[in-house]
Amino acid sequence: MSVDIIPFEAETSLDWIALTQAIEAGHSLPKASIDDTFLYRDRDTLLSRSAWIDGLGVAVKSATVFPQNRDAGQPMINGSVSLFSDSDGSLQAYLDFHLVTKWKTAGDSLLGALKLARPDSKRILIVGAGTVARSLRQAYGAGFPQARFTIWNRTAAGAEALQADFPDIAIATDLQQAVAEADIITCATMSTEPVLKGAWLRPGQHIDLIGAYRPDMRETDDEALQKARIFTDSFDTTLDHIGEFKRPLASGAIQRSDVLADYYDLPKFTRQSNDITLFKNGGGAHLDLMVSSYILEAWRKGRAI
Repeated sequence: MSVDIIPFEAETSLDWIALTQAIEAGHSLPKASIDDTFLYRDRDTLLSRSAWIDGLGVAVKSATVFPQNRDAGQPMINGSVSLFSDSDGSLQAYLDFHLVTKWKTAGDSLLGALKLARPDSKRILIVGAGTVARSLRQAYGAGFPQARFTIWNRTAAGAEALQADFPDIAIATDLQQAVAEADIITCATMSTEPVLKGAWLRPGQHIDLIGAYRPDMRETDDEALQKARIFTDSFDTTLDHIGEFKRPLASGAIQRSDVLADYYDLPKFTRQSNDITLFKNGGGAHLDLMVSSYILEAWRKGRAI
């Protein structure tokens, strides 16, 4: 059997809503077995994340992180995704690392918002203007096509660069005011201290947190967590690993029972109209597997037409 090599350009075959449906379907299968390994050489890192879902298959996503590449104008992060058959273990596809990461990250958050945000949300604030912000504009634009978008970034240059790609985005200079006016706030920063304050939130909002991925990182303060009904994509990849939960759990600001459900219990992803809902996007190799499987299927269908 031939092995598919799927480039980034394959995203022309993909659809954000269909992706969220694939992620939801993946969580109806037996729970994934996942594991991560790290290798280091001075400042350089090799991270490999693997997942096996009975009935879906096996994925290994490897990433190299070479910080000095930035000085040479080269990408700091490179990698690939290998997808293997669940039935016989044969290699099915190599997928572009950046393609899988883009669609996994934004699609993960979009599914949370489709379940938890008010369907009539009209104002979406993106906090942070990096690469992920562009993906979020595309994903949320598909899920909430009537919404207007605003960007806030620590530097005006970053916000203006995003606006150049998406001219319909407004630029906010006052984060507190922008948060107060938004129905959905999606936050993708590299912050180690809270950017969003609970005192700024109002009933009916949905908060989507993406940026924090280490124990020393978080994007909201304790008050925001205490005001909200909290959800996540995976208990296993967030509660004990990411500062957004790990730090307030350790201090007693929240309890484990305050994180109400993850994607393996999607029927619990509900809201009342005046709830503040909060979703923590933690990622994980099992999501890479679900997204890679969706991409492979869409790629093959597109080539068959």
